Amino acid sequence: MKAFTPADFDFTFLEEGFCARDIVEQKINESSLSDDKDAFYVADLGDVLKKHLRWARVLPRITPFYAVKCNDSKAVVMTLASLGAGFDCASKTEIQLVQSVGVDPNRIIYANPCKQVSQIKYASAHGVQMMTFDSEVELMKVARSHDNAKLVLRIATDDSKAVCRLSVKFGATLKSSRLLLERARDLGLDVIGVSFHVGSGCTDPETYSQAISDARCVFDMGAELGFNMTLLDIGGGFPGSEDTKLKFEEIAAVINVALDKYFPVDSGVRVISEPGRYYVASAYTLAVNIIAKKVIMKEQSGSDEEDDGTNDRTLMYYVNDGVYGSFNCILYDHAHVTPTLHKKPKPDERLYPCSVWGPTCDGLDRIVELCALPDMQVGDWLLFENMGAYTVAASSTFNGFQKPDIHYIMSRAAWQCMQQITAQGLPTVAEDQGTGNMPSYCGRESSLELPTKPHATHVL
Repeated sequence: MKAFTPADFDFTFLEEGFCARDIVEQKINESSLSDDKDAFYVADLGDVLKKHLRWARVLPRITPFYAVKCNDSKAVVMTLASLGAGFDCASKTEIQLVQSVGVDPNRIIYANPCKQVSQIKYASAHGVQMMTFDSEVELMKVARSHDNAKLVLRIATDDSKAVCRLSVKFGATLKSSRLLLERARDLGLDVIGVSFHVGSGCTDPETYSQAISDARCVFDMGAELGFNMTLLDIGGGFPGSEDTKLKFEEIAAVINVALDKYFPVDSGVRVISEPGRYYVASAYTLAVNIIAKKVIMKEQSGSDEEDDGTNDRTLMYYVNDGVYGSFNCILYDHAHVTPTLHKKPKPDERLYPCSVWGPTCDGLDRIVELCALPDMQVGDWLLFENMGAYTVAASSTFNGFQKPDIHYIMSRAAWQCMQQITAQGLPTVAEDQGTGNMPSYCGRESSLELPTKPHATHVL
């Protein structure tokens, strides 16, 4: 794995005492000199590093394999590659992206149970061996197209309490798992483990516990059939911001207990996971500009009751990014986004019921149905935080509206920390030994220090 330079990432160093919000402000000020007030992102790669250190502290047994589909920005991939993470790829293009930055194929799992034959052959030719399956047809395709596949059986889970359910599309039942293992044995294929996914946006941590228990059953089936199964992949579903009811540490606590019960350390089973939004959601802030405005006056009710005038109108704001762009997360990821004001409101400033709309000519392009905002003008800005997950990766240029530019930043302390991890491996205890002061999003990072003892399982 080669060492990257700041130029490889194309990021700007964040000076001590400054934060991502300061860079947003700087970019907005620069745009005041022009009519081109295009929407833009500020992405803090130091926030991705902070999430990695938090993961190592809270889930020390589990190696993260970042879900590239969540955000395929090359800077994010390079950051996580430098930190020793693995990668969950779903296609030839994602494999190409990850390998283009020097990631070894043994740090990739082709975690798509339904693969195109030509792409299975591509994985085989480029050394990617780990791949998932959940059907007999997939086994037969792999048997014909990959000479040395290391197969992982994807099982179904109870994802009824997840925001985005996946088991409606993927996963074998426990009953069919035995039949699939028998078929794999007959085809001479090597099944090395089990994977599952409890659904994106999991709201019940006990779902992980049940899925890990089910995986134990499948491991036992495999042993009976002569397979040496050594890999457990617990999928994703972890929150990527702090505004969720279920916290990352709550999920981790349930997972750790279940692993100790069903796959203790001395079992010899390697545990990996496929976090996506966990790593990138909070790193990205989107700034959009108000390009049009409509005032809707309410009809007089004829009532003699006093009216203070606050509810005599509703405002419609049109901004230069929408659901066909960055806000596709509203349609595809069930996201609920909340605008924040760029300009601090005055203490007595009146708020109005408002809706926020994207720039296209489609009536579906509504970002926020109802919120309270002041009376703003064309040219003013709105900010949306926690916009790194399932946004830029799935955005389009529908109606000719271009995707926002992304301005990457990282503090010097975070850069030095990342370089130390690249050279020496991840510390045994990350945040408990000097990194506790690293900010969650905005602030100083100059005190960031790492212990020198490497974490052997994460050495590059």
